[in-house]
Amino acid sequence: MILTPEAEIAQFLRRLKYVLVALAAGWVIWLLGPILTPFVLALALAWLGDPLVDRIEATGRSRNTGVVLVFVAMILLITAALLILVPMIERQIATLVAAIPQAQQWLMQTGIPWFEQKTGLEIMQWMDPDRLIEWVRSHWQQAGGFAKTFFGYVQRSGFTMVTWVVNILLLPILAFYFLRDWDKLVERVASMIPRNHVGTITNLARESDEVLGAFIRGQFLVMIALGVVYAAGLSLVGLKLGLLIGLVAGLISFIPYLGATTGIVMAVVAALVQAQGFDLKLLILVGVVFTVGQLLESYVLTPRIVGDKIGLHPVAVIFAVMAGGQLFGFLGMLLALPVAAVSNVLLRYAHQRYRQSDLYAGDKSAIVLDAYVDKPEIVIVGNPKGPDAQ
Repeated sequence: MILTPEAEIAQFLRRLKYVLVALAAGWVIWLLGPILTPFVLALALAWLGDPLVDRIEATGRSRNTGVVLVFVAMILLITAALLILVPMIERQIATLVAAIPQAQQWLMQTGIPWFEQKTGLEIMQWMDPDRLIEWVRSHWQQAGGFAKTFFGYVQRSGFTMVTWVVNILLLPILAFYFLRDWDKLVERVASMIPRNHVGTITNLARESDEVLGAFIRGQFLVMIALGVVYAAGLSLVGLKLGLLIGLVAGLISFIPYLGATTGIVMAVVAALVQAQGFDLKLLILVGVVFTVGQLLESYVLTPRIVGDKIGLHPVAVIFAVMAGGQLFGFLGMLLALPVAAVSNVLLRYAHQRYRQSDLYAGDKSAIVLDAYVDKPEIVIVGNPKGPDAQ
């Protein structure tokens, strides 16, 4: 359809208005980022729990009854997990604290001399207390400024801790109300969609919901499985801090390669400190544990549980997490992958529309691409027998 210049200008202004509204909304979200964390987490919990509440409602019970049952089940699961994990983690932390003098002794007698020998750098002289005191005296003003900055950071950290406590207390209350009124919220949002775009937006929302649901559930199961594999494996090979290191490596495994890399570094350092030197057998066993974990993640867990739902390259995943943390802090890191998954759905739709547009085909092109852009089929427009055929 050929538009008049006035219609093209009106269409451009309408799209520009949508872009400006989206930018303004993003700016407001960025400003409110510090207080949005409990609301966003409560929305996520309500979204995850809504299918369970719908199933309970299908049995004839009320919505409130379903919400209460789901909340009770969640509280019981969290309580059971805490009762099991907290004592184990407490013992691991006690082991870590007890190993600090041993680690300091190994570092001063073995680690730093070996590093100095290999690199030629002189580090030990900077560990001399007299030299440190002399350096502080010569940089007293800078040290005073640093102390001021440090105490300011401590003060802000205390305020942050209070904010975290308030957020934790608000989270179950907000999640309860969001879950109870979830259907009403969805209906209200749906009623605001322009009627001429309701079909497209509904399809995109359904696809985003499927992608997010499959990815979050699958990635959560993969994180738990890897945490169990790493923790059990490192404990079995004799690493005293194996449980703590394995759980940490499993929890951050949603970032490609970061969980395994961090776990290997921590496990190698813990093995060197524990053995007071180079224990080749223990180091090999640590490497075997992480190798088995990576093979399970790459060839068993991720393909079978997560699949290729999110469709993002590992570099894009790392960039999304770093960008989210830079823009919105901890909240941004939590939302980075879900937002990236939804953005990928929207980008696929935009790419499909672009492949069907005149901008891609050209004004004088004689081909029209099929609606399914993944199929490399073309349809010849016009008389296939040529202009002279009758």
